[in-house]
Amino acid sequence: MRYEGNIFRPPSEAYSLIVQVTIGCSHNKCTFCSMYKDKTFRVRNPEEVLEDLDMARQRYRRVERIFLADGDALALSNAKLLRILNHIQKLFPECERVNVYGSPKDVLHKTPEELRELYENGVKIIYIGAESGSDQVLKDICKGATRAEIIEAVRKIEDSGIKASVTFISGMGGRDGWEDHAVQTGTMISQMEPSYVGLLTLMVEPGVPLEKDIRSGKFQVLTAEEVVAETLLMLKNIDVKRRCVFRSNHASNYVSLRGDLPQDKEKMIGLLRRAMKDHNMLKDERFRML
Repeated sequence: MRYEGNIFRPPSEAYSLIVQVTIGCSHNKCTFCSMYKDKTFRVRNPEEVLEDLDMARQRYRRVERIFLADGDALALSNAKLLRILNHIQKLFPECERVNVYGSPKDVLHKTPEELRELYENGVKIIYIGAESGSDQVLKDICKGATRAEIIEAVRKIEDSGIKASVTFISGMGGRDGWEDHAVQTGTMISQMEPSYVGLLTLMVEPGVPLEKDIRSGKFQVLTAEEVVAETLLMLKNIDVKRRCVFRSNHASNYVSLRGDLPQDKEKMIGLLRRAMKDHNMLKDERFRML
């Protein structure tokens, strides 16, 4: 396999074959993100992608999952994606699913028929970084999409048969905007009803634009206790009618939460309330990482 630059994938793709179909992120302007700052976005030569798949087939006896990287493989046209997907089906008949990152704009540029076509040819999960349900926070972090656009994109994914896995970030509103961030994120999840929600906690890497705001005092990072209070308020505002797998067990999180909404909502709220009283339940900063 041939890779260019640092490679990132969702935690749930830990055992997937990773194949770069794009290099970098087409947006690459989010103020908190350092993931693709070392790359200039481009679509990789399709022939190289097919060659990498051929090499993987020669090396690996069994490949059940494939993740198409980098930041937004969904930016490719369906014609290009289907060529890759068809090659995967030919080489890896045992492959159960092909998953991708996709920005809200990528999704909205696809027709319902195109998304359904991707589903029928192996795409089972599209990962979307929403970060926040607050339009003010989305504007502040230069997300490049509004609350309404993200909700529409997730609903469109779910309607196609593909499952949406949506990521949010605790603390993204800072100390001034934490309540708005928590409430609006909770109500956003309620409106979009994704199959999966992943909640990380803000960790600021050196060199990103947000770091300057922190140094100047414009943005104040939440304490561990404040993050727990924010997460509690967010959960209180989630009201989904169908099953949503909720995970906040990333290495960056202070308190590990695992459950299915709506049935495990009160259990997770209870755990957060206990953590607010017993600070020994909070992960030490030394053990947090991205």
